[in-house]
Amino acid sequence: MKNWSTDTKRLKKDKEKYTVWKLEQLINFGLDGQKLSEKDLRKYFTKLSIDPLKKAFLHRILWPIQS
Repeated sequence: MKNWSTDTKRLKKDKEKYTVWKLEQLINFGLDGQKLSEKDLRKYFTKLSIDPLKKAFLHRILWPIQS
């Protein structure tokens, strides 16, 4: 993942903020061959600032309706 508008060296000092930022970037702008960490996605799901339709879709995948 290439990003020229964010100082990732400084952002990496705060692990939680970096992980949330990286998840948002991958979801919003494409995976570029990378995979999302299900563990991180579940852990930081409520903190993600992404498109509501994408968030609803991910929610249905992560927590399917139990019958």
